[in-house]
Amino acid sequence: MTFEKLKWGISAVVLGMFLAASGHAQQTHKAAARPAAKAAAPAFQAGLEPRAIEILKAASARLAAARSMSFTAVVSYESPSRLGPPLIYSTKSEVTMQRPDKLKVITLGDGPPSEFYYDGKTMMAFAPKEKLVAIADAPPTIDAALQAAYVQASIYFPFTDVIVADPYKDIADGLKLAFYIGQSMVVDNTTTDMVAYITGDVFVQAWIGAEDKLPRRIYAVYLNDRARLRHVLALSNWKLDVPVPADAFVSPLAADATRIAFARPDATNVPAMKPPPRIRAEKTQ
Repeated sequence: MTFEKLKWGISAVVLGMFLAASGHAQQTHKAAARPAAKAAAPAFQAGLEPRAIEILKAASARLAAARSMSFTAVVSYESPSRLGPPLIYSTKSEVTMQRPDKLKVITLGDGPPSEFYYDGKTMMAFAPKEKLVAIADAPPTIDAALQAAYVQASIYFPFTDVIVADPYKDIADGLKLAFYIGQSMVVDNTTTDMVAYITGDVFVQAWIGAEDKLPRRIYAVYLNDRARLRHVLALSNWKLDVPVPADAFVSPLAADATRIAFARPDATNVPAMKPPPRIRAEKTQ
């Protein structure tokens, strides 16, 4: 599989959420079968540990409160190989966001470089090496623009749940299990709290800064994937609420590029990956 064939699929790598243990699954099943009178039992009896929920909410609140942010996202994910063991591909993106309607994603590699710009009115996908650009009208918020980019052109960023208006809502909508693991001091040179959870059909372990409440690493596996392929998102170089230049969300080089349709690529060029259940469901509506 060449990097050219991965050109659009690389951007469609999924940031999901994770962790299943049979004991917790049994607790969830039993809780659902209890009489309504016991519905007010403590959250941990349903497989949701209060400390884990507190950490997830604190991280989500920190991200939601930021009016602007920039960070580096390195995505590593496994893809099946002809030999059996999976191959590992990686991309590195520099992300800049300003609420409620500005987003820039510069993906440097591996694979062909690509750029995505959204300025509240239009969204643009630019391939600087090939000098191709696709432009489309866009809705007035980042959340809606991300949804439109996926529906119209299969563009999906693995860090979507970091930049939406309400990160915790996207987790909570499908949250089944959550528990606290402990602390680590080896991720991004900072002390992090490790939390594991299942949301939808994805098992996730997240490393979240103990002091700054910012996510540093997210490890995900689809529970219905027989191969148990792994997806890892590393987040670093965080800058919140810093001034962003007014021209940060446009590309002067794209003006001389060849215009192409802002449309979905050939499905045969996309690896066997999919966006979270939230976006898949919205696409079918």
